[in-house]
Amino acid sequence: MKILFIGDIVGSPGRRAVKELLPKLRQSHGLDIIIANAENSAGGNGITPDIAEELFGYAVDALTMGDHLWDQKEVLELLQNEKRFLRPLNYPVGTPGKGSTILKVRDLPPVAVMNVQGRTFMQPPLDNPFTLALDEAKWLRQHTPIIFIDFHAEATSEKIAFARMLDGQVSAVVGTHTHVQTADDQIFPGGTAYLTDGGFTGPHESVLGREIQPVVTRFRTAMPQRFEVARNYIKLQGALIEIDNTSGKALKIQRVSENLE
Repeated sequence: MKILFIGDIVGSPGRRAVKELLPKLRQSHGLDIIIANAENSAGGNGITPDIAEELFGYAVDALTMGDHLWDQKEVLELLQNEKRFLRPLNYPVGTPGKGSTILKVRDLPPVAVMNVQGRTFMQPPLDNPFTLALDEAKWLRQHTPIIFIDFHAEATSEKIAFARMLDGQVSAVVGTHTHVQTADDQIFPGGTAYLTDGGFTGPHESVLGREIQPVVTRFRTAMPQRFEVARNYIKLQGALIEIDNTSGKALKIQRVSENLE
């Protein structure tokens, strides 16, 4: 089983990168499942049903989110009606939507996807991701050994501790949120693939996907600025994970960083 996880898609440049680069990646790597974090896909803030449908139309199999979940009011429609759309698992009981799903694509083995949000330096403060993810992983393993987690968090220590806790119980944990791809792709002793952050898909001549000068001005003056999505040096970033279909253990993980010409 080969899974491509696409790091945070930022605005229309990020969506264009998915549209134009994903077919080539699917063919060259023999991809089976595509998962993408889409919390910045609507102009850099949240997601709408139309944009979700656009990304599904590019053969993305599941979408994960993060702290920008509520930026677009239309997201409620996705949370209530779209099984391939996930919000962080550790929202309080009664919140619309769900934090995990089991994908059944073509004749492939079932693949579970979980979306979890960290708490260190993150807003809003959610329930404990460590305890909830343990229970959810145990339940998912009753249905499939192949479990992928997008852990949307700020602190590197929290991401590593979370993944170490789940080593051997899930197939892969890839972090999102910081938009800077890390170089620590590895497989833990128990067979769980790990990457602290998959980076972001969008314009890299920027500050995390936004136009440079307004961000610099904000830091220099502390005055409010409008952070528009940048336009240049577009990349698709993420991680490619190969997983044993029977055991659910990761066989290989490698960073992906493809330039859009």
